Amino acid sequence: MRVVGGSLIERSFKVSQAGYGNGPAATECSMARFASPALLALAAAAALAAPALAADPASCKTVKMSDPGWSDITSTNALASTVLDGLGYEADIETLAVPIGYQSLANKQIDVFLGNWMPAQQKFRDELDAKKSADVLTKNLEGAKFTLAVPNYVAEAGVKDVKDLGTNADKFKKAIYGIEPGAPANLNIQSMIDAPDYNLKDWKLVDSSEQGMLAQVQKAERSKDWIVFLAWAPHPMNTMGLTYLSGADQFFGPNYGGAEVFTLARAGYAAECPNVAKLFSQLRFAVPMENEMMAKLAEGTDPKKAATEWLKANPAVLEPWLAGVTTLDGQPGLAAVKAEIEG
Repeated sequence: MRVVGGSLIERSFKVSQAGYGNGPAATECSMARFASPALLALAAAAALAAPALAADPASCKTVKMSDPGWSDITSTNALASTVLDGLGYEADIETLAVPIGYQSLANKQIDVFLGNWMPAQQKFRDELDAKKSADVLTKNLEGAKFTLAVPNYVAEAGVKDVKDLGTNADKFKKAIYGIEPGAPANLNIQSMIDAPDYNLKDWKLVDSSEQGMLAQVQKAERSKDWIVFLAWAPHPMNTMGLTYLSGADQFFGPNYGGAEVFTLARAGYAAECPNVAKLFSQLRFAVPMENEMMAKLAEGTDPKKAATEWLKANPAVLEPWLAGVTTLDGQPGLAAVKAEIEG
């Protein structure tokens, strides 16, 4: 049976209206004439037998994502990847330094980035906006923060504001520990060192990585040495006993570097792959969720395993994430993802 321009029942209904005119009487007559039980059963069987239409083209199956090597983005990427698996997509995640990741997004080598921390990454957003090379899909996290911090024992000794650093230069060995070279936060730290208002002349920024920086912090804490470093939440480092420093609003924003995190997609991605883009537009996280995930990673748990376990224990998050989203081949998305998680 080949049906063009609507179902057989719909076409029969239109023919009936053409033959009998309009109005309730005509409608009743037409339905009686054309929508017989046998025809209804035949149409229903045909509908059930027909394959579901693909939600996205096959070219959307692989979703190219980036990770700066930060455990919060590793966590959210793992959660997203687990959901994508259940929907029949595949996540291809590359570890890229922040500047390279943004360049790759602009060049369409990356489809989606879950780690646009604002306002710290405003410079990169401005560059993307100027070229119209990326779109904001959603704000995926609120309540984050991102600024300099010291161990609690240093704060208790009187260091509570960035202007307290200069008067204790020798104790800090004139060093501020950051993350990977080129990261926006490191650029902010260097700008702070260069600014005359903070009495940080001759200080140096120690480029490292998230893991390398935290190793230095833990080493300092064991001997109660003084250290100042970049800190943020969500992150398990907040259980180490640290104090965020005030006074850096000019470089990290107000409220101790209060931050929001956005999901970006390369320009045109949502039009090319509307189903998976809808998923990403609805993926929203929370600080406690990410803290739990990162704690698992810190224990050595594989990210995908941690994500699967977290989602299995917290299935309620899936409903808003998957509202109106289907599998790649057009089947109901929520049921498919739940089946994947339950294994």
